Amino acid sequence: MPLKQTDVAFLQGYDTLAFVRKLKDAGTTRGQLIPYQTSLSFDPQRDVDTNQTKSGVVPTTSALETDFETEFINNISKVADWIYDSLMDEEELEIWIVYRKRVNSEGKRFAWYMRGKVTEDSNDNDPDDNSTRDATFTIDGKPQRGWLALPDEVEEEIAYVFRGLGVIEGDAKNDGTDGEGTAWDKDKDAGAGSNPDQAKKTATTGKAG
Repeated sequence: MPLKQTDVAFLQGYDTLAFVRKLKDAGTTRGQLIPYQTSLSFDPQRDVDTNQTKSGVVPTTSALETDFETEFINNISKVADWIYDSLMDEEELEIWIVYRKRVNSEGKRFAWYMRGKVTEDSNDNDPDDNSTRDATFTIDGKPQRGWLALPDEVEEEIAYVFRGLGVIEGDAKNDGTDGEGTAWDKDKDAGAGSNPDQAKKTATTGKAG
C-alpha cells in the first residue's frame, strides 16, 4: 500500500545547517557552526555519456563530483576566517551538513560529512545591506552519510532560551531564569496571568466590568 503524503515527514531548509573545521585541528577542536547562514546548496552529481554500439546504447558514468555552497552574513569569527584560510592557503576543511529535524532512535541527527577546500568566496558590500559572503567548496572524494550528536552548546547557539530584563551576573544558566526571568511552561502557563487594574476594580466594586 503506498504511503499517503501525510505519512511522509518533510524537512525545511531552515533546519539544515553547515558546520566546518580545519582538518588539521580535528584532535583539538569540535566542528563549528558557520554563523548567520542564509542559504546552503549541496550538489553531488555524475556526468553520463553514451556510446552507440551494434548491440545498442551503452551508458558510461564519470566519477562523482560534489559542489557545496553556502551564503552567510559576513561576521567576525574564527569560522569566517577559516573559510578565508582554506581559499588563500589551500587548507583542507571538514564539512558537515546537519538536518536537525531528522532524528534517529538514539537522538542523533542525520548528516553528510565531507572534506574539501574553498575555491571561491564572493563578498558583496551594498551600502544599504549587510556585508554578505558566498563560499563555494570543491569536495574531495565521496560524501559520507551518518548520524551525529549535537553538543548542548551548539543547540544553544541555534535556539536561544528566554531571558528576563535583569542584569546577568556571572555565567548564564540558559535555563530561562537568567535576568530574573521564568521560562514559559506550556503545561502550566496556558491561560495564566491577569490584568492587575481589572483585579483592583473588581475588588473595589465587588463585580467585574
